[in-house]
Amino acid sequence: MSEDAVPLRGRCVLISGGASGIGAAAAAHLHGLGCRVAVADAACPARPRPGVHYHGVDLREPAQVDALFAKLERAAALPDVLVSCAGVGVHERLTEGDPAKWAQVFEVNVLGALRLIRAFVPAMWARGGDVVVVGSVAARQAYPSGGVYAASKAALELVAETLRLEVQPRIRVTTLAPGVVDTPFFAHMLAGHQTVQEIGFGSLEPQQVAELIAYAISRPPNMALNHVVVRPRGQPF
Repeated sequence: MSEDAVPLRGRCVLISGGASGIGAAAAAHLHGLGCRVAVADAACPARPRPGVHYHGVDLREPAQVDALFAKLERAAALPDVLVSCAGVGVHERLTEGDPAKWAQVFEVNVLGALRLIRAFVPAMWARGGDVVVVGSVAARQAYPSGGVYAASKAALELVAETLRLEVQPRIRVTTLAPGVVDTPFFAHMLAGHQTVQEIGFGSLEPQQVAELIAYAISRPPNMALNHVVVRPRGQPF
């Protein structure tokens, strides 16, 4: 961490999708920096990290998001930092795909993030804080069989930028757009098949993205990183 970084120790962080992949790496990294970390995920990790509090939450269910807010409020653990990381993918042609699965992609990737924002950001207003939205380089690049996933990330990017305009300067909003990251995301897609090796651009490790999240939220109060793109050196888009 650079010399001008703001210490993160003691800050309350809520991470959606924190049971695996980038979210799990962020939970571990921020906990290691002294943050009080809560994870909202539909699944519990096989090996929960000691000190990280896991909450079973399906972001498609508004009542579950509201219940999580109430639970954290009672525990005096409402977040200073909200990291929206939950996401699902689908890899299939638009003329052949399953609209029910497309709806699920938007329910999690877009509406899930909106539900978290609506539930938690108003309570952050008085004291300020940070919102980090994990998007994708796919938001700005069409590719075969990726239309629905890319469209969900494009919508999410617009949501994040709108939020930035609505809450600045009290709350900072960072959109982090990774390229290919080697996570279980590809194995858990709702439809279609794709692997890091098949994509062929190389990949980042989740820990590298987690470190960027920590970097963004530890900047001095007068500084905001609003849109950060990170990708493997060999990825063309």
